Amino acid sequence: MTQGLRVAVAGAGAFGLACALELARSGAQVSVHDPAPPGENASSVAAGMIAPVSEALTDESARPHFDLLLAASELWPAFAAEIGLSLDGKGAVLLGDEARLAGLAAGLAVLGRPARRLASAELPDFPGGYAEGLEGLAVPEDWRIDASALFQMGVAAQGRGVILSAEPPDLHRIDRLVVATGWSPDAAGLAPELKVLSPIKGHILRLPHLDYAGPAVRGPGAYAVPSELGLLIGATMEAGHGEAVVDPQVARDLAARAAAIFPGIADQPWIAAAGVRAATPDGLPMVGESAADGVILAAGARRNGWLLAPMVGRVVADIALGRDAGVWAKWLDPRRFDA
Repeated sequence: MTQGLRVAVAGAGAFGLACALELARSGAQVSVHDPAPPGENASSVAAGMIAPVSEALTDESARPHFDLLLAASELWPAFAAEIGLSLDGKGAVLLGDEARLAGLAAGLAVLGRPARRLASAELPDFPGGYAEGLEGLAVPEDWRIDASALFQMGVAAQGRGVILSAEPPDLHRIDRLVVATGWSPDAAGLAPELKVLSPIKGHILRLPHLDYAGPAVRGPGAYAVPSELGLLIGATMEAGHGEAVVDPQVARDLAARAAAIFPGIADQPWIAAAGVRAATPDGLPMVGESAADGVILAAGARRNGWLLAPMVGRVVADIALGRDAGVWAKWLDPRRFDA
């Protein structure tokens, strides 16, 4: 059954809206439910990285999943074009000294990706420049989407007939429930598989008075990216912290690490924001059928929610509509954590 299938999506982050868009495109009747005001979820406190190569190089837990991350990124151009999103294709630059760049170049070789070295004079123009001795590696396959895309995805979803609501769904009037919520200590009440999730808090800094229009620049301990809100500096990964409240000391420490890489920002005012994501033991989200009747999961994004969103939306829609969900669905299957 496709036409007339009634699906409620719990959560209006990148996963939830991507699921809603794919389901509505296939003819389902879709509603999205989230009590948080727009812009106040973890997907909004993000740099919008669509960066499979950089993630595999700099995040040990992402390395085994490189092929999946790369396949997910390849869905983005068509997904963005279909709903009118602007995809930043300027790539990324990894910063470091000679030793760090040699290690990163070796990692690129293992991944089968080319490494183009950038001398200090070839680095992107950045407000106030870079710390002495830093050079770079260009990573053209890494892209970005501005976090403001969340609003545009919501508008596109409404254009396809999706109903957005701050109220909980009426479970007696739907055929399927998609759980695309972030971290909640009560999540296991929706589906037993969610008990394996743990919180990871992240801080990001916004420097509204600095303009930067180049690629993402990722140094040891901090990165910088452009955004509609000004320069963004990120990010922290605080495992086990489940409150989306700014910790002033953590924010100051992030600012200090960033200033060591980008000295021109040292005296600039910043605004800190914090978000909490849910993480699975292996770093990939749980996407697929739950043991709970009628429930499909799309949760546990950790730090690659934006990158994985179109793939997650497609897998969820395929499962809900009884279609073949493809090879990557096995990697994301919530049952992989069964004892």
